[in-house]
Amino acid sequence: MSQESDTHPQKTSEQEGSRNTPLQRHVGKRVFGRIDRDHPIGGEMSDILQGILRHARLPWLLAHHSNLIVLALFSFINGCISIGLMSILAVLTRSPFVFPSLGPTAFLFFYTPTAPSASPRNTLIGHAIGVCAGYFSLVVTGLTMAGPALAIGVTWPRVIAATLSLGLTAGLMVLLRAPHPPAGATTLIVSLGLLTQPTQLVLLMIAVLLLTMQAFAINRLAGIPYPIWSPPRQPAGNADGDGGRATQKKD
Repeated sequence: MSQESDTHPQKTSEQEGSRNTPLQRHVGKRVFGRIDRDHPIGGEMSDILQGILRHARLPWLLAHHSNLIVLALFSFINGCISIGLMSILAVLTRSPFVFPSLGPTAFLFFYTPTAPSASPRNTLIGHAIGVCAGYFSLVVTGLTMAGPALAIGVTWPRVIAATLSLGLTAGLMVLLRAPHPPAGATTLIVSLGLLTQPTQLVLLMIAVLLLTMQAFAINRLAGIPYPIWSPPRQPAGNADGDGGRATQKKD
């Protein structure tokens, strides 16, 4: 009986660690990691919307800032504005300021803005890695002057280019501690021949920078502690399940 009673608190702490860790991302006194109280699915949009409505002095809407339909509408409008601005810039300059991986980057900015992958550092470095890895794979396979794979079809050199670019992007993001999942799409855009000219790749990075600046402005306006550059350091035991592993090691 004594052994069971001694081990019971340890089991309880392990269970609590594994259950609470995914939502234990504290910034100041606020707990992020959920859309609202009833939907712990990793979002912070309700906090962003609440801050914007407070600044806009719309108290009658604040009561509904965590409603799922309201959040979906806010996500729709914000997504349209984010990519719409880039599209207008693309039309005015006749330059490719719009590319597919901007979509998931914008979603990270306004869905989990305090996540490390959404920080300006990880975003800019991640996309830069994707661009460089994609272009390097084109040089290695001799496809810098070839047309896009969607038009001329997939060849063995193209398979090698896509494989090499994605592998390099994943490895370098880990090596440089700058994970940004949408960069995986960026490197495929380049290695598949959709954007291959150096000027296009520079414009791609400018578009990423502009979107990052927009995310900084909107999140800071909403009162979200969006970082200036690097993501804030998470306390030991609160980052992605470390708490549960630390408890097990101590046992």
